[in-house]
Amino acid sequence: MTLATHAVVGAAIARLIPKHPIAGFFFAFISHFLIDAIPHGHYRLFSTKRDSENPLNDDMVLGKNFILDLLNIGLDLLIGIGLTFAIFNQSSYLTLCLGIIGGVLPDALQFAYWKIRKEPLTSLQKFHHNIHAKKKFNDNLPIAFLIEATAILAITLLRNF
Repeated sequence: MTLATHAVVGAAIARLIPKHPIAGFFFAFISHFLIDAIPHGHYRLFSTKRDSENPLNDDMVLGKNFILDLLNIGLDLLIGIGLTFAIFNQSSYLTLCLGIIGGVLPDALQFAYWKIRKEPLTSLQKFHHNIHAKKKFNDNLPIAFLIEATAILAITLLRNF
């Protein structure tokens, strides 16, 4: 899923328990893995180096392509933050921010793993890879967009709770 989707879903989960912001953060963090288990698409990252035989050897190479990727990732996150505050504008900013951070943190920790490759990041990366949907819609943009939009729409229905 995109960071935008993870941000909205994480915030929606956290806002269900606004009196317990740490628990909200934790459940937002867990939501990342749950929605990554749904088949979805990914946008291309040009600095990613993939190892088809061992995904734990994947990496992001720092360089000019990384700067382009960082801009795309930043835009993705900004869209998620904007959507979150537009949809849940009556909620506590602290709750929403903790939900956003919890929802996107596993992907940031994935990048940290690629650079550090030590525990507990190694175990988290193995878990993230194993739970992640194997079916991908990277080459079918309409389906990928529909899945992301459906996830966001479904979770925003929780705002009535």
